[in-house]
Amino acid sequence: MKKSNILLTGATGFLGKPLIKKLSNEFTKSNIFPVLRKNSTSFDEFRHIVVDDINSTTEWSDKLQDIDCVIHCAARVHVMNEVDEDPLEAFREVNVGGTLQLAQAASKSGVKRFIFVSSIKVNGESTTERLPYQSSDTSNPEDHYGISKAEAEEGLKKLAEETGMDVVVIRPPLVYGPGVKANFAAMLKLVSTGVPLPFGCINNNHRSMVYVENLISLIIECINNTNAANQTFLISDDDDLSTKAFVQGLSRALGKCSFMLPVPNTVFSLAGKILGKTAIIDRLCGSLQVDIKHTKNTLNWQPPYSVEQGFAATAKAFKKQLALKHKAKF
Repeated sequence: MKKSNILLTGATGFLGKPLIKKLSNEFTKSNIFPVLRKNSTSFDEFRHIVVDDINSTTEWSDKLQDIDCVIHCAARVHVMNEVDEDPLEAFREVNVGGTLQLAQAASKSGVKRFIFVSSIKVNGESTTERLPYQSSDTSNPEDHYGISKAEAEEGLKKLAEETGMDVVVIRPPLVYGPGVKANFAAMLKLVSTGVPLPFGCINNNHRSMVYVENLISLIIECINNTNAANQTFLISDDDDLSTKAFVQGLSRALGKCSFMLPVPNTVFSLAGKILGKTAIIDRLCGSLQVDIKHTKNTLNWQPPYSVEQGFAATAKAFKKQLALKHKAKF
């Protein structure tokens, strides 16, 4: 692979940690520049860069000299207990202002390519009763996070036109893997109990997701592939699952019983309305699919790992974490 100096934001995050490990295998550590909020001995082997919070006022000055490619993973993600008086502006400050501040500094410093990890939420929240999302679809974000990512994409495309710096946008759906949190982690805990779950009738929806190592593979492919320039790529494991199939897959990976109770979808819909949780029920029973033909054909790329491999690695890490917690109690 062509030698490149790569700056990576979000190096300590769920995606950043395994990404920097894989970059170390593909390049040399002296070519990788992780961005950190403070000095850390964990990154002593790298030529790390320390900045305060990434936002519209971050001073990059001479920090981008000799950098060929920026991989921007850092972002303000979903906040469970939002306390900001203006959440949309809080998302914009980091995800739009922070992204464009970095990109503008990168273009002035001669960076050749800027890879932006965006989100499928730029396309929307659901493909129930419609075709899978494509990268060419008109943006239709519905929440603050999706809106901020869409605005960042627009700003980057304009900057690419004005400066000539290549911009690559990657929009993943739900990303899972060892250490995953939020809804995926909650489902892991639920399935690990071995208790029959009421999802036996949710077998006609289709959900796209992506194993973190597949996402990393695509990011690395986009560093030097000339066909990636100024493209937007959707990504998934290329194997969409119903909620029933998803639970069955997790059950197999965890070595648990996969029997499920055949509760009709209408019961879930009614419960969602009564409890005011329609959005959660829509995600459980509805579809969100992405079409990755453009990604595969443009880059001559395929996801290197199957869903089964992704689930197995995720379950192994989950069981190891449970064992450590159990051991700590005694």
